[in-house]
Amino acid sequence: MNKWAILSGITGNLAAYEAVVADIKRYGHQIEALYILGDLVGPRPETEKLIERVMNPKRGELEPLICKGWWEEQCLILHGLGASGDAPELIAKYGGDTVKLLWDSVSRKTVQWLRSLDFGFFELDCLLIHGSTVSVAEELTPETPPIQMLDRLSRMQANNLFCGRSGLTFQYQLQTGSITTGLTTLDFQHSQQIITVSPRQVIGVGNVGCTQGQATYTLYHPSSNQVEFKTVYYGSNKGFNSQSAGKKAKSSIY
Repeated sequence: MNKWAILSGITGNLAAYEAVVADIKRYGHQIEALYILGDLVGPRPETEKLIERVMNPKRGELEPLICKGWWEEQCLILHGLGASGDAPELIAKYGGDTVKLLWDSVSRKTVQWLRSLDFGFFELDCLLIHGSTVSVAEELTPETPPIQMLDRLSRMQANNLFCGRSGLTFQYQLQTGSITTGLTTLDFQHSQQIITVSPRQVIGVGNVGCTQGQATYTLYHPSSNQVEFKTVYYGSNKGFNSQSAGKKAKSSIY
């Protein structure tokens, strides 16, 4: 049964990436596609070595499909290639030292390559992106309201949305239901409309490089629509662990 391996949040952590690639290799030809959903780069000195490693897979390794993430967006902003001229979110969240480290860790050549990356991928009935259909910075989590999840899925008519911004592993399922909509003004009340909702889901794919010594990623079976979360330990606590699910949430919309 062919599977997709879906990664996010490597953030320049070369050791974590090598550990996950080694785990993926154990599946052999079962893995037919490798996705990296943003945050490939990060404020780490080995970021350029990671980029070189990712862009030049070894024999028998898949060439990853990569889209933009939050850290890629910050790099573009710092180099004057983003939507805004400064990076207030980066500064507020991490401070000036991290800004300088990110600047020093990612070369201008790499920034130009980041600029060419896609916002996401649409395969079969699956949307694979870093944040959401609204923004690369939006975090979808198990606590996100169902109506918001449905909106993010409906914008691209996807049944499965894979995202990595939160860094969490979770499977958020929307059950069959319906939504009644209508518009009322001061002068007139328009007729209501009932929209039927089919089962859909949002999957948080985890993060590879944010937690030292522990990397999480996702395996997806397109033919059966099954999701499997993987945890890989590296460094002093080497080993592999398979989880049947991360945090799981089910919501019904009426």
